[in-house]
Amino acid sequence: MKTPLQEPTFLILTALAKGPMHGYGLILEVTELSQGRLSLRPGTLYGSLDRLADDGLVTLDRSEIIDGRARKYYRLTDQGTTLLRTETERMRRAVEAATSRLDAARAPRPATAPTRTRLAGGLA
Repeated sequence: MKTPLQEPTFLILTALAKGPMHGYGLILEVTELSQGRLSLRPGTLYGSLDRLADDGLVTLDRSEIIDGRARKYYRLTDQGTTLLRTETERMRRAVEAATSRLDAARAPRPATAPTRTRLAGGLA
């Protein structure tokens, strides 16, 4: 899996860090985690879950039938947890660097004393 992770992938892994979830639960959780900016469609979600499973980052936890419909629950693998931790730490360091630079740019700059110009050939 390439890093940095795309936001939808990062949010799917983040949602699964809470514990096993089924597809609709993941859709709701990703929408909440993104504060409404990202709403996954079922086809997009299941395509992502298939890729994440192929990469060994998630696995099928269990299946059950609810009201005659199959419901699959997915969970993070150890590899998925490690990748999520690594990516979270990378992002944390990037945010710290950006915050530090923004704070430095906002900080008042020390006043400099006016410079005196000496005129050539005269006594000062």
